[in-house]
Amino acid sequence: MSTSFPPPQPTFNPSHKVGGNPQTTDVNAQYYGWEWEYVFQVIMGCFVFLIVPGIGLLYGGMTRRKSALAMIFQSLTVMAMVTFQWTFWGFTLAFSRTGGPFIGDMSNFGLINTMAAPSWGSTVIPDIVFCFYELMFAACATMIVVGGSFERGRVLPSIIFGFCWVTICYCPIAYWTWNANGWLYKFGALDFAGGGPVHISSGAAALAYALILGKRSRHGEKHVYKPHNVTIVFLGTVLIWFGWFGFNGGSALNASIRGMVAVWNTNLAASTGVLGWSIFHYCFRGRKFSVIGACEGAIAGLVGITPAAGFVTVWYAAAIGFITAIVICLFENVSDWLRIDDGLAVFKLHGIGGMVGAFLTGIFATAEISALDGIPTIVHGGVDGNGVQIGKQLAEICAIFAWSFVMSVIMLLILKFIPGMHLRVSDDVEEIGLDLDQFNDEVVGEWGLYDTEDGHERRGSMIRGVAVAAPASATVETGSDMTPVEENREEKEMK
Repeated sequence: MSTSFPPPQPTFNPSHKVGGNPQTTDVNAQYYGWEWEYVFQVIMGCFVFLIVPGIGLLYGGMTRRKSALAMIFQSLTVMAMVTFQWTFWGFTLAFSRTGGPFIGDMSNFGLINTMAAPSWGSTVIPDIVFCFYELMFAACATMIVVGGSFERGRVLPSIIFGFCWVTICYCPIAYWTWNANGWLYKFGALDFAGGGPVHISSGAAALAYALILGKRSRHGEKHVYKPHNVTIVFLGTVLIWFGWFGFNGGSALNASIRGMVAVWNTNLAASTGVLGWSIFHYCFRGRKFSVIGACEGAIAGLVGITPAAGFVTVWYAAAIGFITAIVICLFENVSDWLRIDDGLAVFKLHGIGGMVGAFLTGIFATAEISALDGIPTIVHGGVDGNGVQIGKQLAEICAIFAWSFVMSVIMLLILKFIPGMHLRVSDDVEEIGLDLDQFNDEVVGEWGLYDTEDGHERRGSMIRGVAVAAPASATVETGSDMTPVEENREEKEMK
């Protein structure tokens, strides 16, 4: 008996939306010979998972030590909350097979009919695998957003806002961009792996978050707000970089050469991002290097290449990473220009970086790369003589940014005026740190500052962020430069 390879691809049967009855038929049979495709996709999804704790470590290292746990903790709560939201109605809102041009319907509510049938994204990937992979994108975008609450946002309202944001902002934008029924998809805007749904939308939301929360009470004292642990920032960046191979490489939704090119482009753009940022900083910022800056450059390159990874050649990818990093360097003072306190540079890195990447995708996209998946997917950018694509990319940028920013402002204002919600901590809590006020855990060494005879009683007396007075000799370490700030600072200033 002769067999052919590859075997015929599975096809979706509308009369068996779950892929068949597993009690009477082998639902795996339709994927015989294609198992490696969906195993590859699951592995790519697991890579993307690492980005979320990576962002938590990055944010935690960037904060002062006394508020680091708030960011690390939220990497877990975001993954947990978004997983529930995605299971409940997120997947159906973003990726149901039916729906209008704006948002999906409830045909997959609670993951009903989401199991063994070939997904619309790729017929060699079952619905349940496609759902898992796309969940990780939603979690990454939401984790980026919570960076806007840097050192002054309460954790519980942040979780609630995250649930609302992923429902009202991320899901519709993902539907517009990637669902075959979405208006941006039909319009012809190009976004390979999430420059719009993940980066532009999260950057806009973080900008709204910083705007509504207002500045930190001691904003402007730069020596106080240095990252407390550069090593953790570096570790978080490494996890993000590694996870991005799945973020971009898996977005081809098959293990094709196009996906492999996307992996290479990811690494190359991140590398040129590091080089671009480091060279710029060395030449124009005092002839010194910066580990934090190199990490920002890597993330800038990753953000810039995200919408373009499966559309551009390797040298265009190198240019995108380098250009995005330089542009972000030029916007170093954007928070001061906008008079906001975006201490983690979320808007700068993800909002502006995402816009640059989306715009450059319109210039550099070429059929030479987009056809590599064998489907074929043929797209043309400016380098192929299709200048109209640049205009389409600008329309995508404006639509996504406007929707995410406006809706985020509305949701935050509603939460702000709900009795008892309190988006922002008090000035007292901000001074002592979010960790002491909202957590039972400790960052290594933090509670050593309170190792006095009455230390247990003092810590136990924290009621809604109001601490009893410290002994006159006590000092509080507030920055990575180990600068002490005395408790009786006001008395010292009077002298």
